[in-house]
Amino acid sequence: MNDKTVMIADMVKNLALLLIRQDDTLTMKEALSYVFNSDTYRKITNEETRLYYQSPRYVFAFLDEEIKKGKIG
Repeated sequence: MNDKTVMIADMVKNLALLLIRQDDTLTMKEALSYVFNSDTYRKITNEETRLYYQSPRYVFAFLDEEIKKGKIG
């Protein structure tokens, strides 16, 4: 794995963990589903945005906003 792939994988894991910390009824599978089906994930994997370089808490703010507005999927 290259550094970019590792950073993206770490970001996905950390976002899922932050989701679970926010809502302890979520399973890891559900949390990962939220992440993978989000616009935030598409931005993380987009080389132009380089969002995977940011802190997980910063990126989580985008994901959390998507969830609150019902824009996941």
